[in-house]
Amino acid sequence: MRKTTILLLLLVALATSAQTKREFRGAWIQCVNGQFLGMSTETMQKTLSYQLDELQKDGANAIIFQVRPECDALYQSSIEPWSRFLTGQQGKAPSPYWDPLQWMIDQCHKRGMELHAWINPYRAKTKTTTQLASNHIAIKHPERVFAYDGQFIMNPAIEENRTYICNVVGDILRRYDVDGLHIDDYFYPYPAAGQTIPDSRQYSEMKNGINNIGDWRRYNVNLFIQQLHDTISSVKPWVKFGVSPFGIYRNKKSSPMGSETRGLQNYDDLYADVLKWVDNGWIDYCVPQLYWQIGHKAADYATLIRWWNAHAANRPLFIGEDVERTVKYADVDNPSTTQVAAKHRLHEECTNVGGTVLWYA
Repeated sequence: MRKTTILLLLLVALATSAQTKREFRGAWIQCVNGQFLGMSTETMQKTLSYQLDELQKDGANAIIFQVRPECDALYQSSIEPWSRFLTGQQGKAPSPYWDPLQWMIDQCHKRGMELHAWINPYRAKTKTTTQLASNHIAIKHPERVFAYDGQFIMNPAIEENRTYICNVVGDILRRYDVDGLHIDDYFYPYPAAGQTIPDSRQYSEMKNGINNIGDWRRYNVNLFIQQLHDTISSVKPWVKFGVSPFGIYRNKKSSPMGSETRGLQNYDDLYADVLKWVDNGWIDYCVPQLYWQIGHKAADYATLIRWWNAHAANRPLFIGEDVERTVKYADVDNPSTTQVAAKHRLHEECTNVGGTVLWYA
């Protein structure tokens, strides 16, 4: 009941406005945390139905549903194996059989909601996965992935990987009536202490005249984002292509146009030049994950929402909100209340912000 109340308050406060005919009011439903492991088909459908009913009451009009956490599938695929986050064993089909993506499309559309299929493009194995199916990409083509911090990552430098991911997306679009295709914040892996991305050989062999490995990595990701955009446009141009990057593009210490923050950076640490994608029109919407509170010492929410409002307006801009942190921290100007109202005022102040996505449903 408390979580339902929190969702209601936050959605009403952040995503309703008399001046706006239709805002994007979304919520992420994830599987990679294992929330569905051990559930029967019936129990999982009941759980999802409850979530959708509550979100519908709260005013949500879009669901971003995770269907590919580690080069696997929460849908029927001839390319990749069934996800262990659905059945407990990668490659094992659900029993009784059902197709979660198709089921979610039907359920969302019945409620007047959009369904955006959320994939992680590069991650091929999470830290907690110990066994991969025989038809998994890392088993079939181990030379196209690298190990990093307990994970397998599809190497962004390899052209065949970009084409493979786009083929997966094209397959989804051709067979499912999704309203959007969504990727999250994982590009090159988040830095881990004492570990190095093992791509020096590829850089020396295919640097394309680029004399800085950071620029080269960004070039590789840019090629993928443009190719994915072109794939979506060629198959179903009405499907929206959205990205939810980490909340800091660059810090001021790294670039004069950066934000007054002190944290990990999309551009420098994940090699994701998000503003280039926005400015070139390669994505249809951007949802920076501003999961911090107002007053956070290293990544102040107010600073960041104003920064994104000023720099990412060439494409629709929505804000990724952390539900629990918003109600956990007190308003800095009125400690007797949560930060819901203060964040709502910032949304109204930032006229280029056109919606909200809640982490997590």
